[in-house]
Amino acid sequence: MTRTEKRDEILKNIVAPKISENVILLTEFGAKGDSLADNKPAFDQAMKLSKEKNGSKIVVPAGIYLVNGPIHFVDNTSIELQKGAKLVFGTNAADYLPLVPTSWEGTFIHNYSPLIYAYQVKNVAIIGEGIIDGNGKQGFSKWYDSQKPAQQLSRKMNHEDVPVKDRLFGEGHFLRPQLIQFFECENILVEGVTIANSPFWSVHFLKSQNITARKVKFNAFNKNNDGFDPEYSKNILIEDIDFNNADDNVAIKAGRDHEGRKTALSSENIIIRNCRFKGLHGVVIGSEMSAGVQNVFVENCTYGGYCKRGIYLKSNADRGGFIKDIYVNDVEFGDVEDGVFITSNYHGEGEGHATDISNVFVENLKFKTASNGGLVIQGYPTKKVSNIHFTNVRIDSCANGISFTNAEKIVFDNVVIGKEVTIPTAVK
Repeated sequence: MTRTEKRDEILKNIVAPKISENVILLTEFGAKGDSLADNKPAFDQAMKLSKEKNGSKIVVPAGIYLVNGPIHFVDNTSIELQKGAKLVFGTNAADYLPLVPTSWEGTFIHNYSPLIYAYQVKNVAIIGEGIIDGNGKQGFSKWYDSQKPAQQLSRKMNHEDVPVKDRLFGEGHFLRPQLIQFFECENILVEGVTIANSPFWSVHFLKSQNITARKVKFNAFNKNNDGFDPEYSKNILIEDIDFNNADDNVAIKAGRDHEGRKTALSSENIIIRNCRFKGLHGVVIGSEMSAGVQNVFVENCTYGGYCKRGIYLKSNADRGGFIKDIYVNDVEFGDVEDGVFITSNYHGEGEGHATDISNVFVENLKFKTASNGGLVIQGYPTKKVSNIHFTNVRIDSCANGISFTNAEKIVFDNVVIGKEVTIPTAVK
């Protein structure tokens, strides 16, 4: 099966949910877009009515809506943020309790609720031309400097296989919640909205499937403000996105270390196309990917500004798992630090669980400049990165063209790094 046939078979299984014809106006529940009134009760009431009706479209008209606490989705429900509508979430952490099942950096825990949270629901959508503002800079983002003890505790619980029901975080632990999380959901659409000022990861697809994200804009500049983080998830289409993130634009994950290997639910069948990258990295796989990542297609994308790295596959010897069958076609970046960076030695950490990285096919990829490395591969001594193909790759200006260690079966076809050398000069 060719690459395009494989991609098209995947696309057949990605169908956006149908938007309910039942319309609920948020203002019918006393919502006020005056930036002062708390609209959390209105959203709760609208979701309750939608559940009773077996689905509805909750329409939010123009205005600035303060929401002091999380919005929890129910089945067959969409939120339409009309042009001029803006949700701004409150900054009192206690409003995001009680704890809910979630995940943090690849480990399942119970923590503060994500600001918009969909758990074990089907047919859900966030649509419209409005803005979702996580208010992170004034709220949860301030926790970054205090998170390390809880971060390390979560990893310890992961490695020691502590039951998830006993992994209780929340008050005093300072783990920032995601802005939007879909956990164990099916049939998801995120379209048209602008996502800004996230407290942590912006949009987290966790153990979910049949996902469409299109025409979304990001303005997210706080710590760890990834754009989309698919994790243990499959059948995903991400298209026509304007990224502008302080962190990874798309970061594909699949659990961390022991728990990821135990869960063994790979992230797969992910198509990223017609996007404009801007931020830390364009497309990343890892580093929490212990259950494996496969069948990723990055196509017809360009850049909206600087990225530190273009395509970045990262793991280490704590992770295990695999990264395979990755296809990058017709993608262009401007100025980067590194063009394509594939490493099995992320942060120089780990032992005993080297990752199998293989079958990566890069074709028609361009960079203007790479200030550090053009094409970088760092395998592991006992498990080399293998079967990587570079076809029609051009980097106009580059400090260090190629740096390969512990790599094998690397194929080049029409690769030019720096100024192309033309017909040799004759003896004078």
